[in-house]
This record gives sequence, structure tokens and C-alpha cells, in this order.
Amino acid sequence: MSTATLAAANRSRIWTYGLALLIAGIVSVEAVNIAFYDPWGDDFFLFRLQGVLAGADMASLTWIMFGSLFLLLMAGLPLAFVAGGLGVVFLYLLGDAAMLNIIPSRIFPMMTNPDLAAIPLFIFMATMLERAGLIEELFDAVYQWMGGLHGGLAVATIIASTLLAAMVGVVGAAIVTMGIIALPAMLKRNYDQQIAIGSIMAGGTLGVLIPPSILAILYAVVAQQSVGELYLGSVLPGLLLSSMYIAYVVIRTTLNPSLGPPVPVEERLSLKKKLALLRRLIAPILLVMMVLGLLFAGVATPVEAAGLGSFGAMGVAALHKRLSLKGVIEASTATVKATSMVIWIIFGASIFVGLYILQGGQAFITETILSTGWSSYGILLLMMILLVVLGMFLDWVGILLLAVPIFVPIIKSLTFDGLFGLPGPSPDEAVLWFGVLYLINMQMSFLSPPFGYALFYIRGVAPKNVTMATIFRSSLVFLAIQVFALFIVVTVPGVATWLPSVVYGR
Repeated sequence: MSTATLAAANRSRIWTYGLALLIAGIVSVEAVNIAFYDPWGDDFFLFRLQGVLAGADMASLTWIMFGSLFLLLMAGLPLAFVAGGLGVVFLYLLGDAAMLNIIPSRIFPMMTNPDLAAIPLFIFMATMLERAGLIEELFDAVYQWMGGLHGGLAVATIIASTLLAAMVGVVGAAIVTMGIIALPAMLKRNYDQQIAIGSIMAGGTLGVLIPPSILAILYAVVAQQSVGELYLGSVLPGLLLSSMYIAYVVIRTTLNPSLGPPVPVEERLSLKKKLALLRRLIAPILLVMMVLGLLFAGVATPVEAAGLGSFGAMGVAALHKRLSLKGVIEASTATVKATSMVIWIIFGASIFVGLYILQGGQAFITETILSTGWSSYGILLLMMILLVVLGMFLDWVGILLLAVPIFVPIIKSLTFDGLFGLPGPSPDEAVLWFGVLYLINMQMSFLSPPFGYALFYIRGVAPKNVTMATIFRSSLVFLAIQVFALFIVVTVPGVATWLPSVVYGR
């Protein structure tokens, strides 16, 4: 472990112990106060914390609640327990014991929401396909087909990542595995480091947008949006981003072939062998087509489609002769860990945001934003900037549960007439359109320095001679492409709304 890592760990430990002592002190003071308050009939002994913030105005309460959340997160504490713990603390500070009833009232509806059951099933499907060796075989096949072009390995990485997003949809797994497989191959052939690293990170983040995205399910649940419609709405923007990544790599390497030299002729396979490589991809591609096809056609619910996908993933692993009891247990364990993390964040953030909304936070934010006098698109721009800033510090689940419940009602109250003479989204399509914009923003958060997750995923598998500064620079061009794609979807909402309108007859 490096000196910097140790120093960061020590700082986090000091913060944790200090906060624990502070909380213990406050609890002790309040315990003494409660013990002595009733017999004495006065509160002069110490002080009463219960209801101490009851008279605070919303502006002050907003700063206190979100300032506390920010400080604790900067101390390195986990979001799930920070948000949930602060929610309970502020429940006590704002009212009485009766207000604690908000906890079950926020958690139980989430627990009984059937769409959330699709999350562990899709994660299990992704884990099983990964353990079936799908990522390696997929890259090998695309690599052999595209390697003869300038920048072909980077293009193959992006294409493989696009297909993986539809099969696996787990950003961390895609970036780490592609970093292990594709990065050495590109660096070995003297690819420009920034193109090699950037293509892996940008391609890996497509799992946030392209179905079956876990984040899309969560957005649909929180925003009360159809999962199937949001999945359909994100298909074209996902393919658009993938095409733009490829176009950038092809243009750069065509103008300067030394940035991405082709694979030598002697290493290329014949057409017959290339076709043979594709045979092993038939089963997983058919599985994904079946899962998404049933979901898009409305034949199966998200949970049913995910269940079929999980069972089918085990079948794919069996076809690849990689299905074993140990593998199923390991995949199940990984699924439980990932799902538990997501669900705990959902519970904690739901309590925190639910309390804020109950105190009038939603009306306060809406009134504050609308009182600026900005146009609908100006307010949308402000939301996009806030999401990008939050993405630099929080994970995607936390941003979803903290921002979306507040932003979606504002979006519903606005009218978007269109930009540059182009039509805007209809009122019925606004939430779906904003959902796609939100997913693109979350893609940007993975690549945004200094704390984008993709930056640290690739750092963990990159050679030691690849510096963090190089990784940061690698992300900037692809981040700019994502900004341009976001601009396109803002100005041409049909990119996100056309396919759902065709399939569901809006």
C-alpha cells in the first residue's frame, strides 16, 4: 500500500473515531438530560435535543442537512449508513418520536416494489456470463475482425464493450476485465496510451445506459416510469455514443496512424476461422435478444425477463462447459453483496430525502429554482450541472435517490417548447426524456475527474508506468463526446422518445 493510500486511510480513521466520540458524547448528554428532566420538571440541567430544529426555516435546514451529509461523506463514511443515520438523527431533531414512523413508511413501499426484484436477477445474469468467459471470447472475436484496421483494437474494445453492456451491464466488471484483456494488447502494439485507456473506460460506461441497465430500473422505480419505456428510450442514445466513440478513434488514427497501428498481417486469421469465433457468441447474443425482446414487447415484466436471463445465463455457462456448483455459489455471493449495497443505499437515502420532502424541501427547491426566472432549458441546464458536480463525489445510486425525487416533479411542472426550431418533448414524454438525460449524466460521472469510478477501475489494472495524470487526460476527450451526446438528446428529444412511441404507440 502506498504512502498516500495509508495517509488517506489514517485521515478517514481519525474522522470516523472523532465522529463516533462526538455522537457518543451527544447521546450521553441527552441520556442524562432525559433521566433528570422529568423529576426536576425543568430543562436547565443540560439541554434537550428533541425538536431543537423544529423552528428552523427551510433554507437553514437545507444547508444543515445537506452540509452534514457532505461532510460525513468527505470523511469517507459509507453513503447508506450516513444517509440513513442522518435521516434518523434529523427526525429526532425536527420532531418527536411519532415522526420515526416515517422510516417504515418509506422503506416498506420500496421492499414491496416488484421491479426491484429484477436487480439481483440481472446482476446474477451478468456474473454468470462473466464467469462463462464471455468477455474474453467476445473481445477475441471482435479483435480478429477489426484488428486489421487503423485503431482496430480500440474500435474492437468499444464494440465489445457495447455488446457487453447489453449482456452484462455492470460497469466495474466490464472496465476491469477489458483493462486486463485489451489494454496489454493495445500497449503491446504501441497504441497511444490515452486512446487505449479512454476507449476502455468510455466503452465500459455504456453499461449505465444500454439495457439491461440496473440504474435505469432504479430511476424507473423512483420516478414512477415504465422500465420497458426507459430501456427502449436509452437504446438509440447508447448506440449513438458508441458510434461517436468509434468515429473519434477512427478519425484520430486515420489522421495519425502511429496512434493506433493495425495488427500485423501474419497475426490475422482467415475468414473461416473468424466465422468460427462467432459461433461461440451465438448463445449469449440470442439470450440477450430473448430477454430484451420479451421485455420490449411487453410479453414479460422486468422481473420475469431477468429471471429468464438468469436461468439462460446458467445455460450459456453450461454450453461453454464452465457451469459448476462452485461457480454458481460464487456468482450468488457476488450478487448478494452487490444487491445489498444497492438496497441499503436505497433505504438510507429514502429516509433522508423523505424527511426533507416532508418538511417542505420539495416545495422550497421548486420555488427557489422557478423564482430564478430562467427558462425551462435554463433550469434543465442547472440540473445537469448539479448532477455532474454530484457525480464527482457521490456514487450513482446516491445521486439518484438524493436528486431524482426532487428534480422529477420540477420537470413535470415545466414546458419544453424546443430549441433551434426543433420540437421539444411532450408533457407525457418529459420524465422519460429526463431519465435518458440523467443516465447520460451518470455515464459522465464515471469519467469525471477527480473521483470518477472508471478512473480508479482502470488504475487498478493498468501497468505501473501509466500515471494517474495520463488516465485523467484519457477521460477528457471521451467526456467531451458524452457532453456532445447529451446536447444532441436535449435538442433532439426524439432520439430518446421515438422508439418508445413506436413500440408502445404513444
